[in-house]
Amino acid sequence: MLGVGYWGYRRTKSHSDYLVAGRRLGTFMYASTLSALVLGGASLVGGIGLGYKWGISGAWLVTAIALGVLLLSALLAKRLTKLRIYTVSQMLDLRYGGRSAGFSGTVMFLYTFMLAVTSTLAYATVFHVLFGWETWVGILVGGVVVVLYSSLGGMWSITITDMAQFIVTTVGVFAVLLPMALINAGGYDAIVTRLGDSFASPFAIGGSTIVTYIVIYTLSLLIGQDIWQRVFTARTPAIAQRGGIGAGVYCLVFGIVGAIIGMAAHALLPDLEKPDQAFAAIVEATLPHGIRGLVLAAGLAAMMSTASGALIAASTVFTADLLPLMFRRFRGNAVDAAAGTSAEDAGHGDEFGLRGFRGSMMVIGAAVVVTAMSLDSVVGALTIAYNILVGGLLVPIIGGIVWKRATRIGAYAAIIAGAVAVIVGMLIWGDLANEPIYVGLGASAIAFVIASLVSKPTPEAVMTEWRQRLARGDHDDLSLDTATVAAGQFEHLATETVPKR
Repeated sequence: MLGVGYWGYRRTKSHSDYLVAGRRLGTFMYASTLSALVLGGASLVGGIGLGYKWGISGAWLVTAIALGVLLLSALLAKRLTKLRIYTVSQMLDLRYGGRSAGFSGTVMFLYTFMLAVTSTLAYATVFHVLFGWETWVGILVGGVVVVLYSSLGGMWSITITDMAQFIVTTVGVFAVLLPMALINAGGYDAIVTRLGDSFASPFAIGGSTIVTYIVIYTLSLLIGQDIWQRVFTARTPAIAQRGGIGAGVYCLVFGIVGAIIGMAAHALLPDLEKPDQAFAAIVEATLPHGIRGLVLAAGLAAMMSTASGALIAASTVFTADLLPLMFRRFRGNAVDAAAGTSAEDAGHGDEFGLRGFRGSMMVIGAAVVVTAMSLDSVVGALTIAYNILVGGLLVPIIGGIVWKRATRIGAYAAIIAGAVAVIVGMLIWGDLANEPIYVGLGASAIAFVIASLVSKPTPEAVMTEWRQRLARGDHDDLSLDTATVAAGQFEHLATETVPKR
């Protein structure tokens, strides 16, 4: 992984290379890296654990992830790639005019940062099984490796390591663990006979749980910075759609396979204290040395790919959205007399700007490792960040894409109403309750529609720029366009004229 990171370092020449792999990925590379990103430790360890407890219906967690990938790819991926942006906040600025990074960038940064922390925490479980290491040692070793290869080459390094991790995970789970688990348990029919018909029911987990999984995982995949940034790496809009659908189908199969492995684990080892122990337990019980290490490496690979994707997403939001905001606050919107550009645009795309992205990644990566070493669990913090993210941002993001009458005032109203409703809901029902997200989405949608209808339509200059970007052909090679979208580029969209750059 470190060797690949150095290779990515040599290949990365611009901040476009560093953040979105130069927008050059073909179908297979794009599909495999997207699959590696969304299928993390929760999908492997958690999915097998749910299969252990509920049977085949335990596949619903990963199925909800797959549905998110399929919806994003079928409905949004082409449009997102045509916009040639780097962050979610830049999409809001382009669609509505003005600036939104103050709130949307902060929430997205907290979400991706906590996602990286949870993935980093997961390393310790694998290293403990392999070597008996203490938790902090496993976090430090795994975290340092991921931070180094991610920081060196950015998205190029992450893309190649994700491909390697995708292959290891696929071989380890599909070609090794699944057949060995079924053979040792006597086959699928024998497992169902031993466990009962409820384990063969696709709905045994319960309708309310299925709906909750879809709301949590499917909707978050539609607007997450880590997912969008991977979409931006596709060479053409058609590749983003085709490759994404392929990744979604792979995730569906992965979820079913994980549930079956969990069922086999229950048939062989019915007395485990916790369902999440099923992955490590069935590996220990059914696989010989060497092969066992490969499958444990598959689990580690799944965690590393999610952590690296979240890390570069957090770094991108911080560097492209939040740092320019801080510079304007403390230094003013100075103008570079030599270049004729504002301070926040200066340096993007040159070597200084690339060093800045690399340095930001290393600092944030170090903060992720330290935070993971300091905490036993961050589920509550991640849930809070997720609730505010989806409750506040889902409606203005999707609404701006599909509804022409949506306005900047409507977007701001939706963000504020959704976030406030979610926070109040969590104070009433608790951080981990399901009700806050439903209340937040409802409040955000109502505020969005009413405020958009009573406010003035979005200026025609802003909409013209938006339509021009969406007018790109589905098979246009985006990597051939060397234009870059830096933080602060969209300030001119708040005016009536759109100067050509």
